[in-house]
Amino acid sequence: MSKNTVIISGGILDELMVCDVLEKMDGSCIIGVDRGVEFLYRHKILPSYIVGDFDSIPEEIISYYRERGDVPIRAYNPVKDASDTEIAVRLGVTLGSEHIVILGATGGRIDHLWANVQSLMIPFMAGVEAFILDPQNRIRLIGEEIRLRKENAYGPFFSVFPLGETVRGLNIRGAKYPLRNHTLMPCDSLCVSNEFEEDEVVIDFSNGTVILMETRDRD
Repeated sequence: MSKNTVIISGGILDELMVCDVLEKMDGSCIIGVDRGVEFLYRHKILPSYIVGDFDSIPEEIISYYRERGDVPIRAYNPVKDASDTEIAVRLGVTLGSEHIVILGATGGRIDHLWANVQSLMIPFMAGVEAFILDPQNRIRLIGEEIRLRKENAYGPFFSVFPLGETVRGLNIRGAKYPLRNHTLMPCDSLCVSNEFEEDEVVIDFSNGTVILMETRDRD
């Protein structure tokens, strides 16, 4: 089994971006999630697994994969205790993935987006690198010092938020708006839309879990 997993979820999917990611991560385990399965079906991309309650896609698509018989299908009752994307993330971790990219996790309903951001805690706690990716955003969780190189950044802006608990001793160096020993509260919007001042930004803190969003404007 590949150490890389790409999850195609049911939010907004940019065709060129999805195809580019799948090409760059050729050989990855591909998990289709509910309406994301329809995207894979329409583009003739064979998933490694299919998961979801399938209440958002035509029955003919699921029937197609059932008739093929070579794609494991994990169907769930719509009345369940976890979102389809969370189920896919847990599957990716269970399969032994070391790197998970989640596409189609943004756009549309904000409640779904926030649930997907929270689901990043599952691979994070398992020591698995995981990202939510769309054309404007790269979202991940960090629990220790990180160095962002301007040349490798996803965009010119970055924001940090605490996930759940207060983050203490937050330092941001090399940025337009530096911080030193800041206590970042869950209600604190101070760290939104920072920018690179130097070629490298260093973020570190003494405790807590931080949501790091690297962002860019629409072209």
